[in-house]
Amino acid sequence: MFITTTPTIPGYRIVRMIGAVFGVVVRSRGLGGNVMAGIRSLGGGEIHEYTQLLEQTRGEALSRLSERATQLGANAIVSMRFDSSAIGGTMSEIVAYGTAVIVAPDESAQSDPRQD
Repeated sequence: MFITTTPTIPGYRIVRMIGAVFGVVVRSRGLGGNVMAGIRSLGGGEIHEYTQLLEQTRGEALSRLSERATQLGANAIVSMRFDSSAIGGTMSEIVAYGTAVIVAPDESAQSDPRQD
């Protein structure tokens, strides 16, 4: 599955647009994690507990996005983006979204002369 933030994929052409797809995850740290993060925030700097949580959540949102596109018959997602928001002050929502498409190699694309 190609996933790109650009609207096109070099060397491929879009043969069919399937439509918008989303991967949504809502997460909350447990009480212990929130307490540790709160203590760390007193000293300033990065809050590693939240960084790790958000990295894992983005990965899961991207996986769900890919699964949904595959279920719809896509082999690529173009114009992929992430969005995030806080819910109720204790939860974070991460959304990965893009356009599911079917791409095929572009036979008319010229090869890169540096690779010949």
